[in-house]
Amino acid sequence: MNNDADPGLQAGTPPYRRLLVALFFIGVATFAQLYSPQGLLPLISQDLEVSPDQAALMISAATLGLALGVIPWSYIGDAMGRKRAMLTAISLACVFAVLSIVMPSFALTLVMRFVEGFMLGGVPALAVAYLSEEVSARVAAVAAGTYISGTTIGGLSGRLIAAPVGEQLGWEAGMLVVIGVAVACVLIFLRMAPAAAQFTPGTPGLREAASALFGNLGSPALWVIYLQGFLTMGGFVAVYNFLGFHLAAPPFSMPIWLASFIFLAYLAGTVSSPQAGKLASRYGRRPVLIAGNLIMMAGTAVTLIPNVWVIIVGTVVLTAGFFASHAVASGWAGARAVAGRSQSASLYNLGYYGGSSVFGFLGGTFLWLAGWPGTVSMVLVLTAAATVLVITVLPKN
Repeated sequence: MNNDADPGLQAGTPPYRRLLVALFFIGVATFAQLYSPQGLLPLISQDLEVSPDQAALMISAATLGLALGVIPWSYIGDAMGRKRAMLTAISLACVFAVLSIVMPSFALTLVMRFVEGFMLGGVPALAVAYLSEEVSARVAAVAAGTYISGTTIGGLSGRLIAAPVGEQLGWEAGMLVVIGVAVACVLIFLRMAPAAAQFTPGTPGLREAASALFGNLGSPALWVIYLQGFLTMGGFVAVYNFLGFHLAAPPFSMPIWLASFIFLAYLAGTVSSPQAGKLASRYGRRPVLIAGNLIMMAGTAVTLIPNVWVIIVGTVVLTAGFFASHAVASGWAGARAVAGRSQSASLYNLGYYGGSSVFGFLGGTFLWLAGWPGTVSMVLVLTAAATVLVITVLPKN
């Protein structure tokens, strides 16, 4: 039962279990939609007669919208409530997802994907704040882990569902099936999420809001943490955006449905993220962050070897390394906040998804200029730059 000292939802109670189920499914709904075109990019490129880097704008437009949406949605959630704001955001995202499929031109499709991403930004902006307010402090980390697992499963399922359907029925059908899955998940969230008991709505003044947001930008350490997300996420998404093109081309010539199974490597992040947190608690954040980056670089380099099984191993390794680094950096963004803690997390998300947008596109330019070695070289340079910044600026703890 709840008590005055720890008024949040306690582990094992029905409202606590309902909250975990609700957050898991809204995480699936959000990231399934966000990344569903990724396995379809070769089909989109062929069908719409656009280059690989232009096709990748289907991902970049949405992640740019999400990056720009997380900060506004954090304030909307403060005013109208976390649950209501998240439900509004994800419902509008589903509407714009459908619109992105029926647009008569590629340019309009990208506009709809951008707006869809902006709406999706309401979920990562508010989910952790929602559970932190509602559950007991003793189980907050476990509850957050459930939400993160939902985002991982969502990203994976969106890719795996869309690609086989898209190869048989067209990329539009592949994305539409994922939207259907997302709508079902939203209905589960609506049914299961308990009413907020610990939230008090409020709208900060302009000066207070600006201070909470921009006060963090005076810290060099926080700049490095935000850049860590920008650079490594950019490289990570570039690999996943264009690896399908690499595997579909000679000498592999893999069908799209088969190449999409490379996304199963994403599950390596489900394992490495909590392990990185445990190691950071024991040895400090900085060495674990550096180790994660180095592992990511090693796995990325291995994908240059022209053997499918070796490429799979390299993808698993780079994914494990990336998510280990991301788990540490995202937590550090809040822990080192010098102004608003949630605003610092939003700035990290801004860099994280901004990098996805920028380098998720530029990876295709390097692919066009120099083939797969060009994309790999870009990723290695980005990750190396992030690592050097960590080594030279961040404290040894």
